[in-house]
Amino acid sequence: MQYLVGLIGSRIAPSLSPALHEREGARHGVRYRYRLLDIDRLEVAPEQAGRLVHAARESGFDGLNVTHPCKQHVAAHLDELSAPAARLGAVNTVVFTPDGRTVGHNTDVTGFAAAVASGLDAPLDRVVQLGAGGAGAAVAHALLGLGVQDLVVVDNVTDRANALVTAVNGHFGADRARAGTARTLGAELAGADGLVHATPTGMAAHPGMPLPADLLHPGLWVADIVYRPLETELLRAARARGCRTLHGGGMAVHQAADAFRLFTGLEPDRDRMLADLADLTAVPHGSS
Repeated sequence: MQYLVGLIGSRIAPSLSPALHEREGARHGVRYRYRLLDIDRLEVAPEQAGRLVHAARESGFDGLNVTHPCKQHVAAHLDELSAPAARLGAVNTVVFTPDGRTVGHNTDVTGFAAAVASGLDAPLDRVVQLGAGGAGAAVAHALLGLGVQDLVVVDNVTDRANALVTAVNGHFGADRARAGTARTLGAELAGADGLVHATPTGMAAHPGMPLPADLLHPGLWVADIVYRPLETELLRAARARGCRTLHGGGMAVHQAADAFRLFTGLEPDRDRMLADLADLTAVPHGSS
């Protein structure tokens, strides 16, 4: 068997997805090729990412992963969405069926939930989340599914935070989530169990901190979905202030494993893929 898959996104050269997928494919004895489709190099606007999906299908790809900033733009160009992807309005995995249909899935939800469940033994009653974009929507659904009772969503686009809060409350029940603002962030964090960062800030192409470091305190756990690099400025600052931390590698591996299964029908070995991540980054996986 052989598979050809790819990744659509912006500034994706540092992605570990090709290595994670190809190594697992080799262990299953299949020929597995993973290609990067960088919208910047291809001069394609995020709003036109659907064109790349259809071009990949015509070129013989078996499926695609989708990352920032295309997850929400791609959804409207597919023939079918899984129930989770439809709820989120965001797609990170596209499967091309034998009859030529394009089916969108979202493995970010299950990927983040698995990473938290396996890598962070901590209270989850009240959590502040930074970011309400495509990845943020997945994280919010995962957190509420894990039992978070009070989720505060903060985004620099107020309408985006409000829309996500409305959507998740409609699914999980009224008053489980609410929108916060940058002005109230300090007060929200003072009484929170944890902070989840779900924006591109801290990525290799978007360095920096998503909030002032002095808002962090030792009673807070901090999780970052960024995994390139694993050691973000946010996590370094959090540990320096006595916070427990969870890097984005676990989410990256678990969402990749779920996507691998969708592409191939084969069951991935997550422990081996976590070991691959540690090998590729030379940083032990898990929380610290």
